[in-house]
Amino acid sequence: MKANRMEAFSDGVLAIIITIMVLEFKVPEDHDWGALVELGPKILSYIFSFVYVGIYWNNHHHLLHMVRNMSGRLMWLNLLLLFWLSLVPFTTAWMGESHFAGTPTALYGIILMLAAFAYWLLQRAIIKQHTSDSAFVMAVGRDIKGKISPFLYLIAILTAYVSPWISGFFFVLVAVIWFVPDKRIEHALRSR
Repeated sequence: MKANRMEAFSDGVLAIIITIMVLEFKVPEDHDWGALVELGPKILSYIFSFVYVGIYWNNHHHLLHMVRNMSGRLMWLNLLLLFWLSLVPFTTAWMGESHFAGTPTALYGIILMLAAFAYWLLQRAIIKQHTSDSAFVMAVGRDIKGKISPFLYLIAILTAYVSPWISGFFFVLVAVIWFVPDKRIEHALRSR
C-alpha cells in the first residue's frame, strides 16, 4: 500500500470526526441572540476541537509525505492516532455541555495528550524507516514542539480542576505552537 492510501483514509476519518462534532449542535428553541449565548460553551469547545483536528490533519499530511515505504507498523500506529482523535467529539460534547467542568476538561486534555503521544510514535516509526534520509531525520530530530506539548497538556489537565480558563489557556498555547505546519518537514520535502 502506498502512503497516499493511508493519507486518504485518514483524511476521511478526520472529516467524519469534524462532522460528528458539528452534528452535536442542536438548533435553539428560541429565536434571538440570547439563545446563541447559551450555546457559548458548546461553540467554544467546538472551536477548540475543530482547530485541533485541523492541526492534526495539516501536520499529518506533511508527515505522510515523508513516507517512502509503507509497513503494517505504520498503518497500526496511524490507526492508534485516529483512535484517540475519534474520541475528540465525545470529550468536546461533554466539555461543552458541562460548561468546562473539571473532569470533562481534564479528560479532553488526556485524549489530546494520548493523540499527541500516538502522533509521536508514528513520527518515530517513520524516522526509523528513513534513517538513511538524513535531511528528514535532521528535520524531525529535535522536535521541540513535540517535546513541550505533552508537558503543556499535563498542566492543562491538572489545572482543569482549578480553573477552566487556566486550562483553556494551555490548550490554546499548544494549538498556537502547532498552528503553523512543521516547517522542518516542509524544508526537507523541498530539498528532496
